Parts: sequence; structure tokens; C-alpha cells
Amino acid sequence: MKQRHVHPRFTGRQGARGFALLEALIAFLILSVGILGVVGLQATMAKAATASKSRADAAYLAQQIIGAIWADRSNLAKYDSATCTTHAPCADWKAKVESTLPSANTAVAVNTATGQLQVQLTWTPPNEPTHTYATTTTVTP
Repeated sequence: MKQRHVHPRFTGRQGARGFALLEALIAFLILSVGILGVVGLQATMAKAATASKSRADAAYLAQQIIGAIWADRSNLAKYDSATCTTHAPCADWKAKVESTLPSANTAVAVNTATGQLQVQLTWTPPNEPTHTYATTTTVTP
């Protein structure tokens, strides 16, 4: 009986050739999608952290002016937005708001008869809509 010579490349299963390469490509595709997902999540988290810090700063600044008004109740009318720039503590606070929040505007409405005080801060982060923080309290003269 004559032995047949078989080339080593054709031994084994014919359908299994290249399967390991295909598995590696699929694994690489899955890894790439996962990495892109993590990068997107990190960008979203950074944006949310920035927005959260701005809201916290706005709340702090509003409470800061309310505290200053409580300490200076005899000059209650001078904290109104119309006269704020002429009263040093109010003007300093307004400058602090404008330096802390992006594109910030302030509005302080004081009713001297009732002592009601409304503070509103608005700011516009880059490439986002305008945000507003408002609070109301009563200061006894």
C-alpha cells in the first residue's frame, strides 16, 4: 500500500482556520465600545460636577448676602438692586458673584415695610442654558 503525502497545513479541521483571529477582532471591538462608554460617562460626570458646584456656589452667595443684611438691618433699603452699587457691602458681594459664577446677574428686591427680601442669581455656563437660584426671606428691621 502506498502512503499518501498530506501537507501539514491541511491537517485538522478546515473550518477552524482563522477562527482565533475572528475571536480576537470581536474581543477588540467589545473592548473599544467599553472604553468609549467609560470616556462618555466620565465626560458626563465632569459636566454634572461643574453644574453642581455652580448651584452650591449660588446658594452660598445668596445666603451670604442675607447674612450681611441681617448684620446691617438699619441699612435694609441700601441692599435693593437699584441702590446696591452705592452701598459697599452690597457692591462687594455683587462683584464676588460676578467673579464666581459665569455670566452672572444679581437681583435683590427689598420691601422695607414688611422686611421681605428676595435674592435671585442667574448665570449661564458655556454651551448651556441659563440657570437661576432664587430665595425669599423676611428680615425684621
